Amino acid sequence: MSRIDAKFAALRSEGKKAFVAYIMAGDPDEAASFEVMKGLPAAGVDIIELGVPFTDPMADGPTIQLAGQRALAAGMTLSKTLAMATEFRKTDDTTPIVLMGYYNPIYSRGVETFLKDAQAAGIDGLIVVDLPPEEDAELCIPAQAAGLNFIRLATPTTDDARLPKVLQNTSGFVYYVSITGITGAAEAQAVDVAPEVARIKSKTDLPVIVGFGIKTPAQSEAIAGVADGAVVGSAIVDRISKGESAADVLTFVKTLSDGAHRA
Repeated sequence: MSRIDAKFAALRSEGKKAFVAYIMAGDPDEAASFEVMKGLPAAGVDIIELGVPFTDPMADGPTIQLAGQRALAAGMTLSKTLAMATEFRKTDDTTPIVLMGYYNPIYSRGVETFLKDAQAAGIDGLIVVDLPPEEDAELCIPAQAAGLNFIRLATPTTDDARLPKVLQNTSGFVYYVSITGITGAAEAQAVDVAPEVARIKSKTDLPVIVGFGIKTPAQSEAIAGVADGAVVGSAIVDRISKGESAADVLTFVKTLSDGAHRA
């Protein structure tokens, strides 16, 4: 059982939904982002999504694009992102960490080397948004063999014909993208999300977590109420971009996690 599986089992036993928080590794710099990362579990975060900065983040809106640019300008790399996870694991061996990013940095490192390094760093899962199911042999299947969950995105345009392909090698959880478009754009609406989550859950036993367009505690609660949990990224990254202290960012994160946990 992976840390992700164990976390969902524990939440189910408590009758709680999951709250997942995304931050960009190295934004605005390595030390500041690590300070936020360390504080996320105490702020109620069940799973940490750690973004790997990349020069061409095609799924991301301006907020996360700019976060990636700041991180890259500060010298952040895939190696340093893995080092952050390694450091985090010295004091926390239970909170799942999911790396979220794009295939190019992994490909450049070499899949076999990357998976060995990710495993050693205590990474639990991967979300690689530009690798479709047709390319599962490239990274997904080797990752699963190495004990890492490979988490796939389903979207409003993933119809019934496409859904089985998306689900076939997915593990950990399914990430449902609540809106059509980029991160941080429109706002998620529970009334629109509910039937889509139900449709996905009719085809898989995996938890379905909803992200994109969740910006407030009320939205976090509403979305978690119709899914197995909620993901917030851009709203957190936006606070970091404005120069808020780690303590203030984490206070905001706690309001979001409280919302999801009330659902």
